[in-house]
Amino acid sequence: MNIARDRITAGVLAGGRGRRLGGVDKGWYRLDGQPLITRTLARVAPQCAAAVISANRSLARYRALGHRVVPDDRTDFDGPLAGIAALLHAAATPYVLIVPVDTPALPLDLAPRLGEALHASADLAVASCAGRTQPLHALLRRALLADLEAARADGVRAVHAWHRRLTCVSVAWPDCDAFANVNAEADARAIAARL
Repeated sequence: MNIARDRITAGVLAGGRGRRLGGVDKGWYRLDGQPLITRTLARVAPQCAAAVISANRSLARYRALGHRVVPDDRTDFDGPLAGIAALLHAAATPYVLIVPVDTPALPLDLAPRLGEALHASADLAVASCAGRTQPLHALLRRALLADLEAARADGVRAVHAWHRRLTCVSVAWPDCDAFANVNAEADARAIAARL
């Protein structure tokens, strides 16, 4: 399929605890002087009609960036599925490009390539590299919200476990550095050296 940009919302997951970075709000972690959230938005917003940020802290600060901000429906940091549910609920387009806030070298063609791969009988398209799926880098149909809520009610907590319930298309990328994430200071130093 060729999914037009105006049919896709960028959904940025920025609601985690940032435990391995000392509990900081990861979106505001600075890599080479620039917050991860601004790096992420600069890469994905041009690929989509709008952007929505899933966050559980610093809400006013995120809103100041000019995009809609939505918290999880629970207050216990319920993991990425809660953020994805909030993003699907908030989106006004039929497709949502899910990305985490901590991968500052995201592909500039992520949405169009996933959109090309998403065929009529598939629920979502997900990026992969070197045979490893990147479940938080995916283009989803917004209509999956009901299934996601049912999965959460059934006790599903892991994104890959939810994906197993669905029809998923994998899209291979040659450059694994595009999906390198900042989980610790050492990761940040390595990524900054490559950027």
